[in-house]
Amino acid sequence: MLGEAWRTCVGTGRFNLALRQDYQESLALVQREIGFRHIRGHGILHDDIAVHRPYDAAGHRGTAYVFTYVDQVVDAYLRLGIKPFLELGFMPKGLASGGQTVFWWQGNVTPPRDHAEWARLVQALLRHLIDRYGIDEVRTWPVEVWNEPNLTHFWAGADQEAYFRLYETSVLAVKDVDAALQVGGPAISPGADDWWEPFAEFVTRRDLPADFLSVHAYTSGPAQHVPFGVYQTLRRPEDLLDQFARPAKLLAGTALAGRPLHVTEFNTSYRPDNPVHDTAYNAAYLAPVLASGGEHADSFAYWTFSDVFEEEGVPASFFHGGFGMLGHRQVRKPTFHLYAFMARMGQEVLARGVDHLVTRHAATGQVTVLAWQPVGGTDDAAEPERHEIRLSVPIVSDVQVTGGTCTSDTSRVFGMRYDVDENAGNAWAAWREMGRPASPSARQLDALHEASEPARRAFSLPVVPTPDGGRADLDLTLGRHGVTLVTLDPVRDETPPWLDDSRILGRTPSDKDDA
Repeated sequence: MLGEAWRTCVGTGRFNLALRQDYQESLALVQREIGFRHIRGHGILHDDIAVHRPYDAAGHRGTAYVFTYVDQVVDAYLRLGIKPFLELGFMPKGLASGGQTVFWWQGNVTPPRDHAEWARLVQALLRHLIDRYGIDEVRTWPVEVWNEPNLTHFWAGADQEAYFRLYETSVLAVKDVDAALQVGGPAISPGADDWWEPFAEFVTRRDLPADFLSVHAYTSGPAQHVPFGVYQTLRRPEDLLDQFARPAKLLAGTALAGRPLHVTEFNTSYRPDNPVHDTAYNAAYLAPVLASGGEHADSFAYWTFSDVFEEEGVPASFFHGGFGMLGHRQVRKPTFHLYAFMARMGQEVLARGVDHLVTRHAATGQVTVLAWQPVGGTDDAAEPERHEIRLSVPIVSDVQVTGGTCTSDTSRVFGMRYDVDENAGNAWAAWREMGRPASPSARQLDALHEASEPARRAFSLPVVPTPDGGRADLDLTLGRHGVTLVTLDPVRDETPPWLDDSRILGRTPSDKDDA
């Protein structure tokens, strides 16, 4: 079975951005064509959401918990068919022990000044969500403690003991609200293997809950800065799969062995201003990861669904290397198409390879083929201009449908092919040819939407009969950095015997004979 790990969760810009119309329009598009289950981002407790509101006025002193914006965002998520994956962070200024912040929007990354007050804040949030949405619903929303505490950017001093104390306070607060709520961490970034053993030892010694483990995965090297952007080297795609698998290996034999693993962020580059995110290469690079990542993780969340994202400030150009699979104004990038292609795959896996995944829909018998050009990293040779694949695909003629069995002609299958590569389905390539307009005009934006559409072609193939139905030979030539979806359906030929397509141009048999 293919499984759902690849779309169990997706990343997003900070919580506050979900109040914007363009954000919600982008998420609606993603949900229509892909359909993620959960969404995770930073900042639900940041001051621009204004949950934590200390007051001292007119002889009254205390803390109010305000959920006006939380409700608007979560209502919008649920209306669009996606559930929150709750990340607890960052620290409200009224509770922070210091002034260190991260990002343009200044998320505070210091420990709480008062851990008991932090616990009350976490509990107030969860109790409000339960009151509003119901306990059965909120039990399906994982709760993750903080973000990348192994990095000084995200946790003051990357203080491991301070994080462990925050983790203990947080998970006990969560479980005090409801023991069935799912809570975990430590949401560490790549290269933090030395955190796993101490984390396992700490939660075991303190008998703390860890219903799931979370980690992040990227394959890029140090940032080479230019104005409003970076370039980076990349390791090979297989490195992402190795990162997905690594926690299980490191935790084997510990009390945390076998816990569910959520990769709550992954991508090629960890920077929101690296142009690789906008390219067809990015899609081809991630294709084998989506095809087999579920073998190593219960979920792996692409970071992020949209370029409505402002960690480094307001983007200086329309395409700017943003994380999003969608650009601004809902322009589809090649990586969006990779995910949309995956959403059309069946659950029954017929074949896997280094450059393809073949599935079947049990209800309809449709066979779907996802194919890609294998790509390497910075140290590998450049990919050729073409990549050829030859497959022998099984075709089922008798399909069980509601109310009976539908028998189709086994002599042919109808195919639809959708291509994305350096030229097709590639709005970034079109934008580059336009001269890289920072703010495209309405006419240019229309052209970018048109250029973002995959190339499409209809065809049919003969089927060689076999005892279980038949097989069709499928030959595919992919362009450079190509990703292709092919759908194959048995043909039920209803052509009347009097039709003659050769006569459409007005010719008759006598016309041909006289020529």
